[in-house]
Amino acid sequence: MSTYAIGDLQGCYSELQDLLDKINFDETNDRLWFAGDLVNRGPESLKCLRFVKSLGENAKTVLGNHDLHILAIANNVRKPHRKDTVDEILNADDSKKLLKWLRKQPLLVNEPNLKYTMIHAGLPPQWTLEQAKDLAQETESLLQSKQFDDFIQNMYGDQPDTWSEKLKDNDRHRYIINALTRTRYCDQNGKLNIKETCAPGKQSESLIPWYALPDRKTKKDKLIFGHWSTVLLGNEKNFKQYNVYPLDTGCLWGGELTAMRLEDEKLFSVPSKQPKI
Repeated sequence: MSTYAIGDLQGCYSELQDLLDKINFDETNDRLWFAGDLVNRGPESLKCLRFVKSLGENAKTVLGNHDLHILAIANNVRKPHRKDTVDEILNADDSKKLLKWLRKQPLLVNEPNLKYTMIHAGLPPQWTLEQAKDLAQETESLLQSKQFDDFIQNMYGDQPDTWSEKLKDNDRHRYIINALTRTRYCDQNGKLNIKETCAPGKQSESLIPWYALPDRKTKKDKLIFGHWSTVLLGNEKNFKQYNVYPLDTGCLWGGELTAMRLEDEKLFSVPSKQPKI
């Protein structure tokens, strides 16, 4: 039995099937981890969502910012962007079941036996792994509760950008979601910057990739993440020194779809069928 962690799908279903063929995926024995953003912008989001859901206990996924985006659209909190490809899901006969399933997915997956933790985007340097697990569960419980409709009205915003145990209610949950699903950079004090999207080395001097902060409390923990398709295009190539494994290799943008076998950290990739951007 093998476990494979896979980067952002964003509706790239055909490439996913190519990747599963390449790794000789055995649905009865192997397990798949998905680093979030199953849907949106790509051509076959509905197929991706249905497929991952159909795997049941053989698949784990974390919520990404695009997954939360479709939940917001479905709840009339956000309007679709011009490049969104979510109408097929929203209009599907099984739309309610799919979105209910999506809303019940975690923000963080931790596998003690394999010694890996997976989040979509990143972790604030102030959090220990135990804190991250507890805080993720705190917000997951809210997303899965009857208070979801009220919270999603207040989910978006760039503030607060600094962690404090004193944060409460919407501010607390908004920070947790931003940290886990939108983070790329922090300043030297750990303040989140979720607007900067460039590759490492091109950011302003005041910003540091979240994983590279020297005082990060999870630097001894193995962290898998997606979200940041340009991270591999930057000036940093030795990610293992930080104990992080970035798996978004830009399939949506004409790059590749990548999986890592957790048992031996071997990488597998297939080329994208999307236009090169």
